[in-house]
Amino acid sequence: TKTNKVARPATAHHELLVHDLAGKEVERLSLNDALWDGKANLRILAQAVQAYRANMRAGTASTKRRGDVSGGGKKPWKQKHTGRARAGSIRSPLWRHGGSTFGPKPRSFRIELPKAIRRKALLESLKGKLQDQELVVVSQLAATEPKTKPFAGLAGVFQVSRKSIIVLEEFQDAIVKSLRNLAVFELRRADDLNAFDVLNASKVVLTKGAFQRVEQRLLQTSGASAQASGS
Repeated sequence: TKTNKVARPATAHHELLVHDLAGKEVERLSLNDALWDGKANLRILAQAVQAYRANMRAGTASTKRRGDVSGGGKKPWKQKHTGRARAGSIRSPLWRHGGSTFGPKPRSFRIELPKAIRRKALLESLKGKLQDQELVVVSQLAATEPKTKPFAGLAGVFQVSRKSIIVLEEFQDAIVKSLRNLAVFELRRADDLNAFDVLNASKVVLTKGAFQRVEQRLLQTSGASAQASGS
């Protein structure tokens, strides 16, 4: 007998813990199932990583081909009756100091990804970090003056030992100067965060405001009708 499948409501039931700087739980954010359910799509992640790595290439490698090497305008010897092979130029690729054959020339390796694919890849990368418990949300990171000491314990509290990123809602001079001396962390803006940054990081630490801002970006792409709770 066939059973009727009941459509799961769009309301969220998964929760994400929000911590203070001491690592204590201060709040719980409800996660939207339309975004965060299911396994990470590795195919989209591979496509995004390929594009981001290609776009980082300078494309400045250059070799001299036959027409670029100076000299060789005169035929080395006459065509016939010398007992040697025919030669038209001393700059032939067959000759020492000759031009290269099919050598690289400056070119662009850029791969353009649609905005929807870039955002989808960001979602899949964050989903993977969430499932691996490598995504941390803190209530806030604020400073009135540049001082690293209040944030020096972040790495120890959240057990960060390798290169990771801190995602802020907006860059403010005092907090940026306070955090940039933390060797294990790099700073990112919520609006600039991409899948490559997330995948390269051991852990992703976001402020609550940054997480909600990123989630709004993802909702625009996913077409989810329900908004994430708490935004």
